[in-house]
Amino acid sequence: MRIVQTDSVREVIKEMCIEANLTLSADVQERIYKAEKEETEGIGKKILSQLKENMEIARKESIPICQDTGMAIIFLEIGQEIHLEGEYLEDAINRGVREGYAEGYLRKSVVGDPLLRENTKDNTPAIIHTRIVPGDKIKITVAPKGFGSENMSRVYMLKPADGEEGVKEAVLETVRLAGPNACPPMVVGVGIGGSFEMCTLLAKKALTRNMETPSELPHIRAMEEELLQKINELHIGPGGLGGKTTALGVNIETYPTHIAGLPVAINICCHVNRHVTRVI
Repeated sequence: MRIVQTDSVREVIKEMCIEANLTLSADVQERIYKAEKEETEGIGKKILSQLKENMEIARKESIPICQDTGMAIIFLEIGQEIHLEGEYLEDAINRGVREGYAEGYLRKSVVGDPLLRENTKDNTPAIIHTRIVPGDKIKITVAPKGFGSENMSRVYMLKPADGEEGVKEAVLETVRLAGPNACPPMVVGVGIGGSFEMCTLLAKKALTRNMETPSELPHIRAMEEELLQKINELHIGPGGLGGKTTALGVNIETYPTHIAGLPVAINICCHVNRHVTRVI
């Protein structure tokens, strides 16, 4: 049994909130660089060049890549051989978010009640997803999510007879409806299977997967490649102003489902697809 103090989790969460908002992961950066080289339309190429410049300024001056520093989404995989001591874990996580957003001068965007709309002034509470897994480590992923793109996401409760073609049309329809509002070039996370709530969690988790790591399932890998091609053929382009780069990547995650259902969720993310992972 390994003992872990929740204060160490708090400290890591604080650091990760700042890091995620100042620098993009290498796979996202590389996709933007590659897109800028390959874009053939002048205005699209210019926008991609500006995105590169914006990333560089954020890195050099330690300022957020985007003014919407998001709602903190936290994924935890906790080894079952760990014993946690100290502050209640969720309180420690929220304290880490609170400190990270204060110390990093990050915008506080969370309201305490969805209808009364009063800002909590510290960007908490975070949204926390926890799994118990084998081992004695804690894997933490922090993924701040802005709501310009979040608002463009959708859930479809398809019939099994809709099959693969129904899934692909749901994804393409979502992207078409999102258009320029999702700040393209976008990253598209897709969850297929499970239940109503499970497919949405799969789609969110898909956004945190390295885009250079395709699905291990051959039929899903083929669907990721086909959808990326078809999305880019929509000609929405960078900033929604036309071009061949509407999406940087499509990641799909699946889960077993009921014989009567085919749940599909599409979680859109703008080009600022922020996620940082650490293991303690």
